[in-house]
Amino acid sequence: MFAIINTGGKQYKVKKGAKVRVDRLKGEPGTKIDFNEVLLVSDDKDIKIGTPYLKGASVSGVVKRQDKAKKIIVFKYIRRKNSSKKIGHRQYFTELEITDINY
Repeated sequence: MFAIINTGGKQYKVKKGAKVRVDRLKGEPGTKIDFNEVLLVSDDKDIKIGTPYLKGASVSGVVKRQDKAKKIIVFKYIRRKNSSKKIGHRQYFTELEITDINY
């Protein structure tokens, strides 16, 4: 069984017991979070698709950790103008463990 949820303007395919990294959400490790914006739920026999969301469907998860991703380097360069700019960025994320899919 899997579901597709919407959080942070992005869509994630989740299964029970899976660990998912999403954009930063409020909550300390151990906090339970429910997602009500479920777009699709599928088991082995049936697929249910929402328009845009499924009514009464939810996905539950537990926050495992709050952290920053690896650093990426953004380098901007304009030739013949003596212009270059180097910037590093680390995106915040929340790692969740999916505990239940209800529909």
